[in-house]
Amino acid sequence: MRLRVALTQWHATADVAANLALACGIVREAAPERPDLVLLPENGLCLGTNAEMRARALEAAGPELAALGAAARAADAVVVLGGFKRRVAGDALVRNTAAVFDRDGRLAACYDKIHLFDASVGGMTFAASSVERAGDRPLLVEIAGATVGVTICYDVRFPELYRTLALAGAEVLLVPSAFTFVTGTAHWEVLLRARAIENGAFVVASATVRGEGDAFETFGHALVVGPWGDVRADLGDAPRAWTVVELDLDEVAAARRRLPVLAGVRPAASTAAPARVILGEHGTERRADAEPA
Repeated sequence: MRLRVALTQWHATADVAANLALACGIVREAAPERPDLVLLPENGLCLGTNAEMRARALEAAGPELAALGAAARAADAVVVLGGFKRRVAGDALVRNTAAVFDRDGRLAACYDKIHLFDASVGGMTFAASSVERAGDRPLLVEIAGATVGVTICYDVRFPELYRTLALAGAEVLLVPSAFTFVTGTAHWEVLLRARAIENGAFVVASATVRGEGDAFETFGHALVVGPWGDVRADLGDAPRAWTVVELDLDEVAAARRRLPVLAGVRPAASTAAPARVILGEHGTERRADAEPA
C-alpha cells in the first residue's frame, strides 16, 4: 500500500488573507500529482506575536477554513491545516488546532496541540500557555488505508505521544511546524529522525520558513523521513515550495520486523518508580528504595 503525501513550506506572515491564498494555491498546484494528503504547516495562516495570532484567531466554522475545505474538494485530497489559532466561544484562550478536511471538503476532525511552547530561546520568550489552552487527546486518522497520527511542532519533544500513536497503529506521523530558527538549527532533523526510528514510522513535517520582518524566525527545512531514519525530502530554506512524496507502507512493516521495538514495549516497568542507590565516600553505600544486593 502506498500513500502520496504533499509536503509544503512557505514564509507566513500575520496577513491571514495572503497566507490563505498561498495555502489554497499550493493545494491547487499539487492536485495534478494526485496526492492522497496535503500537509500544511503550523501557523501557516498567521505567524506573528502571541498577541497578533490571538487577535487573528479563527473559528472552525468560519470562511477561511471553508476555503481550505473547498480546496481539498477540488483537489480530491485530504488536507491537514497543521495548526491554526482557533477561537472557542466563551473562552479567553485559543486552541492551537490541526484541522483535517476530507476529500469532500468537510472538516472531519480536529487535534488540539497537547504540548504548548513555553520556552526561552534566542533571546526571546515564548509563553504559548498564556494565550492557548492545551489539548488532552491524541488523534489518529485513516487516509487511503493508512493510519496517520496527527501532532503539532513542540509535541515532537515528547516521545511518549508518538509511542502512544504508534502502538495504536500509526504508520505515518505528521509534525507540521513553525520551529524557531535557533532550535531548528540544533534539533529539528535529529528529533524528526528519532521519532521515525524509535517507532518504525514515516514522519512528515511541513514547515514555515523565515523571512524579513518576522516576529520570530522559523527554520523551514520541511522534511519527510523514512521508517529507518533516512531523509526522503527536504525543502531547505525555500520561501515557497512543495513536493509530493510516495510512502510505501510496506517499509513500515519491514522496519518493525527488523527492530520490533513496539512489540518489546514494557510500560509498567518503564513507568515504575526507579530504584535509587546512593553511594557514600570510600566505596560505602546505602540503599534507598532498592532491592538489596
